[in-house]
Amino acid sequence: MSGTAKSSKREQSHHRIIEAASRAVRRHGYAGVGVAEVMKEAGLTHGGFYAHFDSRDALLVEAIEHAGAISSAVLDERIAARALQTGNALQALIELYLSDEHLAHPEQGCVVGALASEMPRQEEVVRKASAQRVDRLVRRVALALPEGADPALAGVIAGALVGNLQLARIHGDNAGGRAALADARRVLLSLFLMPK
Repeated sequence: MSGTAKSSKREQSHHRIIEAASRAVRRHGYAGVGVAEVMKEAGLTHGGFYAHFDSRDALLVEAIEHAGAISSAVLDERIAARALQTGNALQALIELYLSDEHLAHPEQGCVVGALASEMPRQEEVVRKASAQRVDRLVRRVALALPEGADPALAGVIAGALVGNLQLARIHGDNAGGRAALADARRVLLSLFLMPK
């Protein structure tokens, strides 16, 4: 086997591990990411883990970066499409972030929305990567703000989005969770989008 083929196979394996870990961390939280389970889901043996990562924390960092990049790209694409219909990027962001779909599928959604309450208790390297994801979410909200809006609103709205999503997930993917999201959407839209 050539060096390129070995490298390609290693890269494919690495990608499968990261994909599995990025779903697992959003589905089960940081503590729920076991090396053995991630390797099994990736179709690899537990023993091969250290050929890819120095530690479990290194895996977590890559997993949240990957999950964040993927979910951000999907959210940006959906915001752009919805904003064409509504004419308002902030409305699109609020409606999509607090959607029933986001409630139902944490393993596909925002890393911050899935993990915010756990982020401060992680090792420094994981906490730092987590803080970068929070900063990116705040910047995403800032991009959706109308021209001339107070920049401090970006952090306030990001916090409201994440907090309301987490509160709805406490109820679950059911009528209670969906009602909590509907209330949050209605109030946030009335606060930030309706003419005074």
